[in-house]
Amino acid sequence: MDSSYSAQSIQVLKGLEAVRKRPGMYIGSTGIDGLHHLVYEVVDNSVDEAMQGHCTDILVVLEKNDIVRVEDNGRGIPVDIHPSEKVSALELVMTKLHAGGKFDKNSYKVSGGLHGVGVSVVNALSTWCEVFVHRDGKIHYQKYHIGVPEESVKVIGTTNKRGTIVRFLADATIFETTTYNFDVLSNRLRELAFLNKGIRISIRDERLTTPKSHEFIFEGGVVSFVEYLNQNKTVLHKECIYIAGTRDDIEVECAIQYNDGFNEIMFSFVNDINTREGGTHLVGFKSALTRTLNEYLKKSKLAKKMEESLSGDDVREGLTAVLSVKVPNPQFEGQTKGKLGNSEVKGIVESLVNEQLELFLDQHPDIVNAILEKSVLAAKARIAARQARDATRRKNLMESAGLPGKLADCSEKDPTKCELFIVEGDSAGGSAKMGRNRAFQAILSLWGKMLNVEKTHIEKVITNDKLQPIIASIGAGIGDSFDISKLRYHKIIIMADADVDGSHIRTLLLTFFYRYMTELIERGHVYLAMPPLYKITYEKKVFYAYDDAEKDRILAESGKDPEKVAIQRYKGLGEMNPDQLWETTMDPERRNIVQVHMDDAVEAERIFSTLMGEQVEPRRIFIEENALAVSYLDV
Repeated sequence: MDSSYSAQSIQVLKGLEAVRKRPGMYIGSTGIDGLHHLVYEVVDNSVDEAMQGHCTDILVVLEKNDIVRVEDNGRGIPVDIHPSEKVSALELVMTKLHAGGKFDKNSYKVSGGLHGVGVSVVNALSTWCEVFVHRDGKIHYQKYHIGVPEESVKVIGTTNKRGTIVRFLADATIFETTTYNFDVLSNRLRELAFLNKGIRISIRDERLTTPKSHEFIFEGGVVSFVEYLNQNKTVLHKECIYIAGTRDDIEVECAIQYNDGFNEIMFSFVNDINTREGGTHLVGFKSALTRTLNEYLKKSKLAKKMEESLSGDDVREGLTAVLSVKVPNPQFEGQTKGKLGNSEVKGIVESLVNEQLELFLDQHPDIVNAILEKSVLAAKARIAARQARDATRRKNLMESAGLPGKLADCSEKDPTKCELFIVEGDSAGGSAKMGRNRAFQAILSLWGKMLNVEKTHIEKVITNDKLQPIIASIGAGIGDSFDISKLRYHKIIIMADADVDGSHIRTLLLTFFYRYMTELIERGHVYLAMPPLYKITYEKKVFYAYDDAEKDRILAESGKDPEKVAIQRYKGLGEMNPDQLWETTMDPERRNIVQVHMDDAVEAERIFSTLMGEQVEPRRIFIEENALAVSYLDV
């Protein structure tokens, strides 16, 4: 037995030391997501005040040198001496884990905060943090260094305001980066403003020479959220269906509106937390919607056209909905806490949605008919898609090889080491096949015009001759049957020409992945190859430039007269020989590839609808507003 392992070996981490030792346990990661989580944790406190009706304005400021300031006009964190701890309540909240008003049901009925760890974690992971509390006519102040108070709470002035101001500088020794992304923060604050109607939430970026700011206030709450999501779509009914009610202290709020598209847009929240993986509240909502619409179908003339009842997918085609529930004691499942587990919530949501949806539909027969017609068409398309799938499956069983003829596969069988290049054009595809490393790089050539899946039904996607080879090569299925564990390549690289047509093909492919293989993008498996624009040759040396700025830099560094330097402008990938394609675009050691991220699902939904949807006017406005500002759009 190892005698060195004794009671002395057991390390007791006092106070906030545990947070600094294992930050990932408290904020998810030490990357950019964890950094942003610090801001959300402070903002959540202000939102909780607003949810109780004590706060109307929240301001987030990104100051110079990566300092963050969050202000609200709530009641202000209490500053009186705590009866048992004998220190100011402010110091307790800022320096002790799980200290705060959220555990007292009289102070807060419900509260957000993804991990529920509180502002003390922000303090622990900051080089310094300071708090100003405007309360009872006085300004109370305390400053902390790595979570430790520099001195006791003191009064530094008088005030006629109320509220809390928290300023902090994230610790650069803990985080991979301390540079905040304005757009990501802005998108989350917009989401919070939608979910808490009437609250003004503002963000200002003072790091820029000319500060930029956004202000969000939505009197319509979740109804405004749905209208925002449907902004660039053709809706089936102008008036949103709004459902709200409280049962057993659980508040339910929901807005529903159908459009003429083929995709379901569904966002669900619990205590303002985005439940990306759904949960009992979403199950209750979906079953109520399906059951209610099937009841109306039985009474409708359309029933004669249907041999089977409507499925959940049928009634949700073209649906845009936001479901927000407030639960006093939420139980979240999974590491990311993205799924609600409370079993009682399902029945409450289901009965409320059932009752109020029936009430609304009884008063609006024209809306019922429009939704039922859309659902019946979806059901017919589903049955056709099932038949197409069965036919494809039978065809695949009859053919000896399941992989498409256009695919030049690699020899490596471990998907984590494999790459699939989806290449535009047979000519470039031929060069890529010759130039690649056959051990781990597979090539799939595309030809002809790609299908815009934003404007079509799933059965056309399944049977499309341009998309079938992509679906078969990736190997994980599509839509509801998509299974990431069956993925044949962990890097899927779109390789298209660096011109307008190439950009269009990239966008069409990204739309397809976003709509039918969303997890590919969410998990970071999709990349864009960045082929060079220029080949520059002088003194028998060859250089490649990926944009005009790089070309100018190479020319300047050469010290040569530009007239005497050989510059070749590549019109397409097909102009490169296999060696050049490998050297510039395919060699993992030297290539330039960009990983496609999806930081914000709400904004991604709007951008894909705007750029690829039926309506021309929103697309024209988007291009006019962003043509000069956007060279690469990150969704």
